[in-house]
Amino acid sequence: MSLLPKTPLSRCIRTAAALAMLAASQAQAQAALPVVPLTAGMYAIQAEVAATPAAREQGLMYRKSMPANGGMLFVFEQKAGHCFWMRNTELPLSIAFLADDGTIVNIEDMAPRTENNHCPKAAIRYALEMNQGWFAQKGIRAGAKISGLPQAR
Repeated sequence: MSLLPKTPLSRCIRTAAALAMLAASQAQAQAALPVVPLTAGMYAIQAEVAATPAAREQGLMYRKSMPANGGMLFVFEQKAGHCFWMRNTELPLSIAFLADDGTIVNIEDMAPRTENNHCPKAAIRYALEMNQGWFAQKGIRAGAKISGLPQAR
């Protein structure tokens, strides 16, 4: 039962409240993702693992922040040219596309709230999103290795 009168303003308030609850529930759902420790040379990464279609589709959408050494590891069942975009993603990110052995194929910077495709230069099974500039700040480039990757299903 709503205590608000049925006016255009009250509909806007109810819509805003519903959207806020949806965003909160999406953030809670993301909190349940498993976290794996990865390393890039001497640098430690705590990566949430998006290994299901639903988790990969959600990714880091609607997040307002990410820890400095936090990231999201996308794990795909099939090796392919998996491309990414930034719809509904508030954070500027860098993505490393990873070969099966953890070798970085290529790294791209991605601007928030855009629909530009960011694709690997070769078929991959893994992709690692970090805060934008993380790889460059650490001197990590294509050819470097990420260790600790979980086995794809």
